[in-house]
Amino acid sequence: MAEMTALIVAARGGDKAAEAQLFQSVYSDLHRIAQRHLNASGPDAARATSLVHEVYLRMARGEGLALNDRTHFFAVASRAMRQIVIDHVRARHAEKRGGGIEAISLDSAVVAVAAGRDEELLMLDEALQRLALVDPRLAQFVELRFYGGLQLDELAEITGLSDRTLKRDWRKARAFLYREITGVAEPDD
Repeated sequence: MAEMTALIVAARGGDKAAEAQLFQSVYSDLHRIAQRHLNASGPDAARATSLVHEVYLRMARGEGLALNDRTHFFAVASRAMRQIVIDHVRARHAEKRGGGIEAISLDSAVVAVAAGRDEELLMLDEALQRLALVDPRLAQFVELRFYGGLQLDELAEITGLSDRTLKRDWRKARAFLYREITGVAEPDD
Protein backbone atom coordinates (compact mmCIF):
# COMPACT_ATOMS: atom_id res chain seq x y z
CA MET A 1 0.00 0.00 0.00
CA ALA A 2 2.81 2.40 0.89
CA GLU A 3 4.67 1.46 -2.30
CA MET A 4 1.61 2.27 -4.43
CA THR A 5 1.18 5.63 -2.68
CA ALA A 6 4.86 6.41 -3.30
CA LEU A 7 4.43 5.56 -7.00
CA ILE A 8 1.36 7.79 -7.19
CA VAL A 9 3.22 10.70 -5.60
CA ALA A 10 6.17 10.24 -7.99
CA ALA A 11 3.86 9.94 -11.01
CA ARG A 12 1.99 13.04 -9.94
CA GLY A 13 5.35 14.82 -9.84
CA GLY A 14 5.94 13.95 -13.49
CA ASP A 15 8.06 10.81 -13.09
CA LYS A 16 7.17 8.82 -16.22
CA ALA A 17 8.96 5.70 -14.97
CA ALA A 18 6.86 5.75 -11.79
CA GLU A 19 3.72 6.24 -13.87
CA ALA A 20 4.61 3.20 -16.00
CA GLN A 21 5.40 1.15 -12.89
CA LEU A 22 2.11 2.22 -11.30
CA PHE A 23 0.17 1.10 -14.36
CA GLN A 24 2.01 -2.22 -14.38
CA SER A 25 1.29 -2.78 -10.68
CA VAL A 26 -2.47 -2.17 -11.00
CA TYR A 27 -2.97 -3.64 -14.46
CA SER A 28 -4.07 -7.09 -13.27
CA ASP A 29 -6.58 -5.56 -10.80
CA LEU A 30 -8.03 -3.29 -13.49
CA HIS A 31 -8.19 -6.20 -15.97
CA ARG A 32 -10.03 -8.39 -13.42
CA ILE A 33 -12.56 -5.61 -12.87
CA ALA A 34 -13.02 -5.08 -16.61
CA GLN A 35 -13.52 -8.80 -17.18
CA ARG A 36 -16.17 -8.85 -14.48
CA HIS A 37 -18.04 -6.03 -16.16
CA LEU A 38 -17.75 -7.44 -19.65
CA ASN A 39 -17.96 -11.09 -18.64
CA ALA A 40 -14.94 -11.44 -20.90
CA SER A 41 -13.37 -14.80 -21.52
CA GLY A 42 -11.68 -16.33 -24.48
CA PRO A 43 -11.85 -14.08 -27.54
CA ASP A 44 -13.67 -11.35 -25.56
CA ALA A 45 -10.62 -10.86 -23.34
CA ALA A 46 -9.43 -8.27 -25.86
CA ARG A 47 -12.47 -6.14 -24.96
CA ALA A 48 -11.43 -6.19 -21.29
CA THR A 49 -7.89 -5.22 -22.22
CA SER A 50 -9.23 -2.38 -24.33
CA LEU A 51 -11.42 -1.20 -21.44
CA VAL A 52 -8.44 -1.24 -19.05
CA HIS A 53 -6.42 0.90 -21.44
CA GLU A 54 -9.34 3.28 -21.94
CA VAL A 55 -9.74 3.63 -18.15
CA TYR A 56 -6.06 4.35 -17.69
CA LEU A 57 -5.98 6.86 -20.54
CA ARG A 58 -9.00 8.64 -19.11
CA MET A 59 -7.34 8.77 -15.70
CA ALA A 60 -4.04 10.09 -17.10
CA ARG A 61 -5.63 12.63 -19.45
CA GLY A 62 -5.37 16.32 -18.70
CA GLU A 63 -3.05 17.10 -15.80
CA GLY A 64 -1.70 13.57 -15.63
CA LEU A 65 -2.28 11.30 -12.68
CA ALA A 66 -3.51 13.84 -10.13
CA LEU A 67 -3.95 11.19 -7.45
CA ASN A 68 -3.27 11.36 -3.73
CA ASP A 69 -3.05 7.74 -2.59
CA ARG A 70 -4.28 4.19 -3.16
CA THR A 71 -7.82 5.00 -2.00
CA HIS A 72 -8.02 7.92 -4.40
CA PHE A 73 -6.61 5.77 -7.21
CA PHE A 74 -9.35 3.15 -6.81
CA ALA A 75 -12.03 5.83 -6.50
CA VAL A 76 -10.89 7.47 -9.74
CA ALA A 77 -10.50 4.11 -11.52
CA SER A 78 -13.98 3.02 -10.42
CA ARG A 79 -15.50 6.31 -11.58
CA ALA A 80 -13.71 6.03 -14.95
CA MET A 81 -14.90 2.42 -15.37
CA ARG A 82 -18.46 3.49 -14.60
CA GLN A 83 -18.35 6.40 -17.04
CA ILE A 84 -16.90 4.31 -19.86
CA VAL A 85 -19.36 1.45 -19.39
CA ILE A 86 -22.32 3.87 -19.25
CA ASP A 87 -21.03 5.86 -22.26
CA HIS A 88 -20.84 2.67 -24.31
CA VAL A 89 -24.33 1.61 -23.23
CA ARG A 90 -25.75 5.03 -24.10
CA ALA A 91 -24.05 4.99 -27.47
CA ARG A 92 -25.65 1.63 -28.27
CA HIS A 93 -29.06 2.70 -27.08
CA ALA A 94 -29.79 6.25 -28.13
CA GLU A 95 -33.55 5.74 -27.83
CA LYS A 96 -35.48 6.65 -24.70
CA ARG A 97 -34.41 4.58 -21.69
CA GLY A 98 -36.51 2.30 -19.60
CA GLY A 99 -39.38 1.69 -22.00
CA GLY A 100 -41.09 -1.33 -20.49
CA ILE A 101 -37.94 -2.65 -18.82
CA GLU A 102 -38.45 -4.39 -15.50
CA ALA A 103 -36.51 -2.86 -12.60
CA ILE A 104 -33.68 -4.81 -10.95
CA SER A 105 -31.82 -4.84 -7.66
CA LEU A 106 -28.19 -3.84 -7.32
CA ASP A 107 -27.05 -7.44 -6.84
CA SER A 108 -28.67 -8.53 -10.10
CA ALA A 109 -27.08 -5.61 -11.93
CA VAL A 110 -23.86 -7.59 -12.32
CA VAL A 111 -25.86 -10.24 -14.16
CA ALA A 112 -27.48 -7.50 -16.29
CA VAL A 113 -24.07 -6.22 -17.40
CA ALA A 114 -22.90 -9.70 -18.30
CA ALA A 115 -26.13 -10.46 -20.16
CA GLY A 116 -26.05 -7.19 -22.07
CA ARG A 117 -29.20 -5.80 -20.44
CA ASP A 118 -28.14 -2.24 -21.02
CA GLU A 119 -31.39 -0.55 -20.03
CA GLU A 120 -31.14 -2.01 -16.53
CA LEU A 121 -27.58 -0.76 -16.21
CA LEU A 122 -28.73 2.72 -17.22
CA MET A 123 -31.49 2.57 -14.58
CA LEU A 124 -28.87 1.65 -11.97
CA ASP A 125 -26.66 4.54 -13.09
CA GLU A 126 -29.53 7.02 -12.76
CA ALA A 127 -30.35 5.70 -9.28
CA LEU A 128 -26.67 5.95 -8.33
CA GLN A 129 -26.65 9.59 -9.47
CA ARG A 130 -29.60 10.27 -7.15
CA LEU A 131 -27.79 8.50 -4.28
CA ALA A 132 -24.78 10.77 -4.87
CA LEU A 133 -27.03 13.79 -4.27
CA VAL A 134 -28.26 12.36 -0.96
CA ASP A 135 -25.09 10.67 0.31
CA PRO A 136 -21.91 11.10 -1.77
CA ARG A 137 -19.91 8.72 0.46
CA LEU A 138 -22.40 5.88 -0.09
CA ALA A 139 -22.39 6.55 -3.83
CA GLN A 140 -18.59 6.34 -3.88
CA PHE A 141 -18.79 3.13 -1.86
CA VAL A 142 -21.12 1.59 -4.49
CA GLU A 143 -18.78 2.70 -7.28
CA LEU A 144 -15.82 1.10 -5.54
CA ARG A 145 -17.76 -2.08 -4.83
CA PHE A 146 -19.72 -2.47 -8.08
CA TYR A 147 -17.67 -0.70 -10.74
CA GLY A 148 -14.33 -1.06 -8.97
CA GLY A 149 -14.94 -4.71 -8.15
CA LEU A 150 -13.59 -4.40 -4.60
CA GLN A 151 -14.65 -6.81 -1.89
CA LEU A 152 -15.49 -5.65 1.64
CA ASP A 153 -12.08 -6.65 3.03
CA GLU A 154 -10.35 -4.65 0.28
CA LEU A 155 -12.62 -1.67 0.96
CA ALA A 156 -11.85 -1.89 4.68
CA GLU A 157 -8.14 -1.79 3.88
CA ILE A 158 -8.27 1.24 1.59
CA THR A 159 -10.92 3.26 3.47
CA GLY A 160 -9.96 2.45 7.05
CA LEU A 161 -13.61 1.69 7.85
CA SER A 162 -14.61 -1.38 9.84
CA ASP A 163 -16.19 -4.42 8.26
CA ARG A 164 -19.33 -3.77 10.32
CA THR A 165 -19.61 -0.17 9.02
CA LEU A 166 -19.09 -1.30 5.44
CA LYS A 167 -21.76 -4.01 5.73
CA ARG A 168 -24.19 -1.45 7.18
CA ASP A 169 -23.34 1.00 4.36
CA TRP A 170 -23.82 -1.74 1.74
CA ARG A 171 -27.29 -2.52 3.14
CA LYS A 172 -28.22 1.19 3.16
CA ALA A 173 -26.96 1.72 -0.39
CA ARG A 174 -28.73 -1.40 -1.70
CA ALA A 175 -32.00 -0.37 -0.02
CA PHE A 176 -31.80 3.15 -1.45
CA LEU A 177 -30.98 1.96 -4.98
CA TYR A 178 -33.61 -0.77 -4.91
CA ARG A 179 -36.24 1.73 -3.78
CA GLU A 180 -35.17 4.20 -6.50
CA ILE A 181 -35.25 1.56 -9.22
CA THR A 182 -38.43 -0.28 -8.21
CA GLY A 183 -40.37 2.33 -6.27
CA VAL A 184 -40.85 -0.10 -3.36
CA ALA A 185 -38.87 -0.93 -0.24
CA GLU A 186 -36.34 -3.75 -0.58
CA PRO A 187 -37.49 -7.02 0.96
CA ASP A 188 -35.53 -8.18 4.04
CA ASP A 189 -32.66 -10.59 3.33
